[in-house]
Amino acid sequence: MTRALAEGFPGAHCELDFSTPLELVVATVLSAQCTDKRVNEVTPALFAKYRTAKDYAGADRTELEELIRPTGFYRNKATSLLGLGAALVERFDGEVPGRLEDLVTLPGIGRKTANVVLGDAFGVPGITVDTHFGRLVRRWGWTAEEDPVKVEHAIGELIPRKEWTLLSHRVIFHGRRVCHARKPACGACFLAKECPSFGTGPVDPQEAAKLVKGEETDHLLAFAEQVRAGGGATR
Repeated sequence: MTRALAEGFPGAHCELDFSTPLELVVATVLSAQCTDKRVNEVTPALFAKYRTAKDYAGADRTELEELIRPTGFYRNKATSLLGLGAALVERFDGEVPGRLEDLVTLPGIGRKTANVVLGDAFGVPGITVDTHFGRLVRRWGWTAEEDPVKVEHAIGELIPRKEWTLLSHRVIFHGRRVCHARKPACGACFLAKECPSFGTGPVDPQEAAKLVKGEETDHLLAFAEQVRAGGGATR
């Protein structure tokens, strides 16, 4: 299945736009209960105004809240960003640390966010257990764990460490585009032959094809057809 995921999503990546570790940390804070697309609409103006941890630490709350309002829960997120900036200035010389144990001490940063930052900003392998990742690995029978930390450790024992970051992106891409929570596109899924949960969603290829989302849709449907015909990587 990991081979098929690699073939299905060769361009899988973090879908939050960023150019520095600080920008990625801020974007991940804003992404809570919000789509990456909406966050990416907000961050250009935000990043232009606040370029350093010191900028966030000294930000005017009202101005900051107004900039991030479209991401929802903007008051709580503003509190996290103000605290994040202050903590980075006070404890890390204004720089985002590159260690999990340090990242999780920062306001608004949990283990999931820390793994995103480590994997995509620092090149340190990490498994990002968001709702998509947890749902899919349970559907596939890779683990029965519900707790994100336990899921992370369970999958970490199955998959080589060097593959953790890319695997996370590929699984999340699959969850967003094909294996939806309420109505997965089972009949148009290139993992159908290997999936123990096949049939959770519609199995008719044409009906299921309507559920596939994203700019990769044509590629995903063609790959699923190839697998149904007996080709493609399915292990």
